[in-house]
Amino acid sequence: MAEIESRSVDPGTQEMIKHAQEQGVETIWDRADKMKPCPIGAEGACCRICSQGPCRVPKPKKKKGEEEPAEVKARMGVCGATAETIVARNFARMVCGGAAAHNDHSRGVGKLFREVAYGRAPGYKIKDVAKLKQLARDYDVPITEGEGDDKKARSTEIIAQELADKIMAEFGQQDGELVFAAKRPPKKRVELWRNLGVMPRGCDIEIVELMHRTHMGVDQEYHNILKQCTRTAISDGWGGSMISTDLQDVLFGMPVPVHGEINLGVLKEDHVNIIIHGHEPVLPEMIYVASQEPEMVQYAQNKGAKGVQLAGMCCSANELLMRHGIPVAGNYLQQELAITTGAVDAMIVDVQCEMQSLANVASCYHTKLITTDPRARIEGETMHIPMDEHHAMDIARRIVREAIDNFPNRRAPVLIPDAKYPTVVGFSYETIRYLLGGSIRGSYYTLNDNIINGRVRGIAGVVGCNNCRTMHDNSHLEMTKELLKNDVIVLVTGCSAMASGKAGLLTPEAAAKYCGPGLAEVCETVGIPPVLHMGSCVDNSRILMAAAAVVKAGGLGNDISDLPAAGAAPEWMSEKAISIGHYFVSSGVYTVFGVSWPTLGSDLLTDYLFRGLEDELGGKWDFELDPVLAAKKMIAHIDKKRAALGIDKARERVLYDMAMRREMEEAAVGGE
Repeated sequence: MAEIESRSVDPGTQEMIKHAQEQGVETIWDRADKMKPCPIGAEGACCRICSQGPCRVPKPKKKKGEEEPAEVKARMGVCGATAETIVARNFARMVCGGAAAHNDHSRGVGKLFREVAYGRAPGYKIKDVAKLKQLARDYDVPITEGEGDDKKARSTEIIAQELADKIMAEFGQQDGELVFAAKRPPKKRVELWRNLGVMPRGCDIEIVELMHRTHMGVDQEYHNILKQCTRTAISDGWGGSMISTDLQDVLFGMPVPVHGEINLGVLKEDHVNIIIHGHEPVLPEMIYVASQEPEMVQYAQNKGAKGVQLAGMCCSANELLMRHGIPVAGNYLQQELAITTGAVDAMIVDVQCEMQSLANVASCYHTKLITTDPRARIEGETMHIPMDEHHAMDIARRIVREAIDNFPNRRAPVLIPDAKYPTVVGFSYETIRYLLGGSIRGSYYTLNDNIINGRVRGIAGVVGCNNCRTMHDNSHLEMTKELLKNDVIVLVTGCSAMASGKAGLLTPEAAAKYCGPGLAEVCETVGIPPVLHMGSCVDNSRILMAAAAVVKAGGLGNDISDLPAAGAAPEWMSEKAISIGHYFVSSGVYTVFGVSWPTLGSDLLTDYLFRGLEDELGGKWDFELDPVLAAKKMIAHIDKKRAALGIDKARERVLYDMAMRREMEEAAVGGE
C-alpha cells in the first residue's frame, strides 16, 4: 500500500489505517489499491441500459493538431445512440439516483410528521411551533379561525394535521408546482424556471419521468434529457431536501449554535460506545434520549462501564451534533476505522453511505452491526431491528441495551487515537439571520452591507463527500483555506463540514488564523466561525434559503445568479452529490467539482454543462482537480459578479438608518 500519509491529511485517520494494516484488517484504501476505476465508465462513455451492449464509446486519443476522423466524431452504440446521448443518460441517472435518495429520506420524515400530528407516534412531539406555523403559511394552512372578536388561534395539532396531509400529497402530485420551488426562490428565478419549462410538478413524478426518458430508445437528444434532469434536481433541492430539513426542525428543534467535538478520539475506552451512522435522524433522536436515561446509565455501570458514549458518523452525526452537541466520530472514510479501535460496542446504521464492508470489519472485533431500515440490509449484519415510529422509544432502548450487553465481550486491545477537536455548529439560515440582526431586526442586511463594502468578498458553499481516490479531507481543507484568506465566507455541510471541524475551522478563533483582514473583522464582530456548519446533505437546502435571503435583503441583484457566490464539492463520490450540484447550478450558482467528472466522454455535452447552461440558467458546472486552483476559479467568478454589480471598487462604508433600510427593502420587493 502507498504511504499512509498520502491517504489522509488527518493524523487520527493515519494512525488507524496503520493499526488496521498491522491487524490484517482490510479497509477501503486496500480495496482501492486493488481496484482501478474504469476510464471509459468514469467519463460516462459506457452504456449498459440494454442487453445489446454494454456499448463503449470512448474518445480516441489524437495527437496535437491531428484532425478527428469522421467516424470518431459520430461515435455511437449498436442502437445508434451517440456519445452525447449515452453520456447524458448516465449523468441524468446519477441525478435521478441522488434525487431519489433525498426525496425518499424526505418521505420518511414526512410520514413520521403525519403520525406525530395525528398522535400516533409516542415519544415524538412538535418542538418548534414557530417554524410549524411558518410552514403552514407557505402551504396556505390557516393558523387562526373565526372573524373579528371570534377570531382565535387554531390548535397546533389541527395545523400540523392539515400541513402533513398537504406535504405528503406533494410526493405523488402529478400537476401544478412544488410549493417551496414556487414560493421561496427570488421571483426572477421562479419566472425563469417557468419560462424554461423546468418547474417541478411533484417529488416523485420527475424522477420516474427521467428514468423513463433514459430508457433505451426514448429521449435521444441530450439538451432535452438535461432539461428533465434540471427539473428533477430542482425537485430535490427545492422539494424533497427542503421538506425534510424543515420538518426535522419542526420535530426535533431548529439548530442553534452549540459546542461539540469531532474525530475518532471522542470514543471512550471505559464507556459503552454506540456509533449512529447514516442519514435519517428519526431513530437516532430516540436513541439519544434512551442513552441518557438514568436507568440505562445504571445498566451500563452494572456491566462494568462508566456510562454510555453516543457518537455520530456521516450525516446522522451532523443532525445529532447540531441539535444536542453529541460528538462526531468521523466522516465517510472513517467508518471502518471506528470499528478497528476495538471500542465500538454497536454501530447502528439506517440508509445511505454505509459500506457493505462494515460487516467484514465488525466480524474481526466484538462490534454489533445493527441495521434498522428495511431498505438497507447488509449481508453479514449482526442483527436487524427495524424502525417503527409507533414504538420508536422501545426500539431505541432495545438497541442501547444490545450495545451495553456487548461491552463485556471486547476481545481486541482498545486503541483510540488522541485526536479530537472543538467545534461550534448549528447555523441554520434562520440562526444566521438572528446573529446578524438580533430578534427584532434580524436580517441579512449586515452580510450584504459587508459584501458591498468589500469586507466580505463573497460566499462559497463547500460541500459533499470523501473519496478514496484522493487524499482524505485534503481537498476540502485546501480549498476552504484558500477561500478564507481571500475574505470569502464558507458554508459547509456533510462530510466537508466534518473535515473543517477536524482542522479546527469551526471555531470563532479560526478567523484570526485563516482569514483575510475583512472577513476576520466581520467574524470577530459577530462572534461566528469563518466556516459555518449548516448540517447534513439534505441541509444543503439551508444554503439555498440563505442565498434567497441575501437576494431579498437587497443591494446584490434580483436573483441568486447575481450574487458573488460559488459552490464546490472537491471530494464528491455519490449520486447525491451530482443531484445537489445540479440543483445549485439550476438555481444560478457556479459549481465546481473535483476528483473526476462523469461527462468527459462527450466534449459537446461537457461544453454545454460548463458554458451553455449559464446562458439559460445563470449557473454552470466546472471541473478542477487541484483544490487551490478550483478555489481561485471560484474567487474569479465571485469577482466577476462583484464587477457586474458595480461593487468591485473600494468604497466608504455607509451606515444605513431605518429609512434607508426600508427603502432598500421596498426596492428588493419591487425587484421580485
